[in-house]
Amino acid sequence: MNYPRSILAGIIAWLCVVITFYVLEHIPFFKKSTTAQAFIAAFTIIFYAWFAAWFYYKKAAKKSGLLVGIVITGTALVLDVLVTVPLIEIPKGSSYQAFFSNPILWILAVINVLTVYVYLKRNTKIN
Repeated sequence: MNYPRSILAGIIAWLCVVITFYVLEHIPFFKKSTTAQAFIAAFTIIFYAWFAAWFYYKKAAKKSGLLVGIVITGTALVLDVLVTVPLIEIPKGSSYQAFFSNPILWILAVINVLTVYVYLKRNTKIN
């Protein structure tokens, strides 16, 4: 497994999700509805994870779909710890506990891992 490449893919996916939430928070209808934001994020994260998987597998061995998905998602979660929560969530009045205990975050994480796994299964003949 190419860890630097999978971490870079995780950074790309994380940036896409952060930008999506930033844009949604500035659209009047979505600004007031975290449910609508979460639904759109759940839909768009499939494309972001698919792109991250494409980026990773473009120059890496076509194996370890689940592990690659976990590393990509883990990278995004570490960036949430280091950047998202202290620079975005805490100034808005939230906390680490509120951010990481939100089930939507973990649903998005699972969707991300599964999308990378499905990408590999769909685009290769490897088990």
